[in-house]
Amino acid sequence: MKLKDKVVLITGASRGVGAACALACAREGAHVSLAAKSMEPHPKLPGTLPEVAAAVKAIGPDALPVAVDIRFPEQVEAMIEQTIAHFGRIDALVNNAGAIYWSPVADHSIKRFDLVMGVNVRGAFLASHYAMPHLRKNGGHVINMSPPICVDAGAGKAPYLVSKFGMTLLARAIDGEEPNVAGHALWPVTALKTAATEVFGLGFPAQWRTVDILADATVELLSRDPATSTFRAWLDEEVLAEAGVVDFSNYRCVADSEPEPLSMQLIDPNWERARA
Repeated sequence: MKLKDKVVLITGASRGVGAACALACAREGAHVSLAAKSMEPHPKLPGTLPEVAAAVKAIGPDALPVAVDIRFPEQVEAMIEQTIAHFGRIDALVNNAGAIYWSPVADHSIKRFDLVMGVNVRGAFLASHYAMPHLRKNGGHVINMSPPICVDAGAGKAPYLVSKFGMTLLARAIDGEEPNVAGHALWPVTALKTAATEVFGLGFPAQWRTVDILADATVELLSRDPATSTFRAWLDEEVLAEAGVVDFSNYRCVADSEPEPLSMQLIDPNWERARA
């Protein structure tokens, strides 16, 4: 039970990576505060906060669903207050909520720009800002679901990557500013099977892994001592390799097909991964 009785606040927790992180943390004994907008079923997207909360409670720990749009400070502050009122503490914040939209700068609408900036980097900033006084008390972690920074990757998707690279810089700043709080960035090597990859057509099942690989990497980072952890823009495989995992085949979406590093190729066009 690596996270026994810890309290982990996860944004974007109604489906996909966020829901998987909640369940992985619960299996290691953590109570979870589940934040998202999806309290009721969506006509096109699976998953609601009450459904994830019920799944967590079935494992054993407690879960609190909190309806929030993380673009708005008053809602984020209320999210923190509700979490503290229910659990009495926050030990970790996972900034997972995200918006994705790609297009060239000249074609990118202002509305879409504001959305990706508001949900991604602004949302991570607001959640970190309001959670920080509580994270400081017992020592804590902030994990931003964001990639290593690459300045060559902007063509065709600059606003999205500016928002995601901003999250990585934010995690680095938190790690340097807060002696009792560890900041991390975490990103998958391959594309993951989520609503976003399916809706936007980012590859196909043979190129995807399950969200469990990022959830397991999240647990490994949260189980470390924040006083001795130092910032790194981690890839999921790197975290798990340090924990002794050498075979990632159980995360495949297609059993006999090892995915290519699609996610990293999209973030860094020059990135290559050596295979054993």
